[in-house]
Amino acid sequence: MSALHLDHVTISLGGRQLLAVDTQVQPGETLTIMGPSGVGKSSLLAYIGGFLDKAFTASGAVRMDGEDLTALPSHARRTGILFQDPLLFPHMSVAENLLFAMPREAKDRQAQADGALMKAGLDGFGDRDPATLSGGQKARVALMRVLLAQPRCLLLDEPFSKLDTERRESVRSFVFGEAQRLNLPVVMVTHDAEDANAAMDATGGEIIDLGAPG
Repeated sequence: MSALHLDHVTISLGGRQLLAVDTQVQPGETLTIMGPSGVGKSSLLAYIGGFLDKAFTASGAVRMDGEDLTALPSHARRTGILFQDPLLFPHMSVAENLLFAMPREAKDRQAQADGALMKAGLDGFGDRDPATLSGGQKARVALMRVLLAQPRCLLLDEPFSKLDTERRESVRSFVFGEAQRLNLPVVMVTHDAEDANAAMDATGGEIIDLGAPG
């Protein structure tokens, strides 16, 4: 994996600049963007991923492997993203959710899905309905689904915010551990200082605090 370079990225709304970021995220490290709602945190992830709302104006390059991702359609960027909600497909089993994310040409797809569940501590859960899982279990399945899609970087949009304290610590440790195992650069947005500190302790990297809006 290569570094993720946010090259003079700016995002504005209605003529007002929300954020400006110029930094590199090394493989296995986490760039944490902190701040309250309305400062453009999630918009930065949307710009990296290629799904920024047209109401926003953005500029700057997002580079990986010498390539500017902003020149590519969103599906070609290979950016994996986790949101506040796991967003598992309710009409699919746990295993089917994982298989859906994997390239059709991938070898041993079922074995990979089974291995991902074992790694997540959910061995034997493949036939389960996602609705029967706890919040922490859903979060682990969501992460494994993202990773099975073979992303080049990982984007975290407050994915721990709806978990209770015990599950939050466990899922955070799992997410950051998998990111380091796969050597993925991570960009996380949060309003929670504990999330930011946990990322620093687990992966190193940088914290950018955007402060209050306005």
